Amino acid sequence: MKIVNTRVRLETKGAGDLIDITGDIAAALAHSGLRTGSVLVFVVGSTAGITTFEYEPGLIADMKEFYQRIAPSGKHHYHDDTWGDANGFSHIRASITGPSLTVPFEEGRMLLGTWQQVVLAEFDNRPRAREVIVQLTGE
Repeated sequence: MKIVNTRVRLETKGAGDLIDITGDIAAALAHSGLRTGSVLVFVVGSTAGITTFEYEPGLIADMKEFYQRIAPSGKHHYHDDTWGDANGFSHIRASITGPSLTVPFEEGRMLLGTWQQVVLAEFDNRPRAREVIVQLTGE
């Protein structure tokens, strides 16, 4: 069994930025030389998340609308009273989505569905430099 850690660094545009990182993860897997195992994808920070969905314009718009409905950016959140940074909605959205995802792989390929991509969801109210940890475990 072998463990390989790598990082994907990217710049986001702020709340609502949904970025397909499937290619970055596939490249890390190819570079690792591992054939069978699992890949853990983890975003560092409490105002972003990792998820999967079909990365197409209609669903991207649906996801943005969904997040706005469940944790509106224009509403008061108690977290905002603590720090005054008006990003309480970002923390709620990130908590619901979660910071990580595990995907199995075999024959050097992630076992994703045909229309399933791995997506970084940026929720903070400003652009951010994000670091995504990609940890490959296998043989």
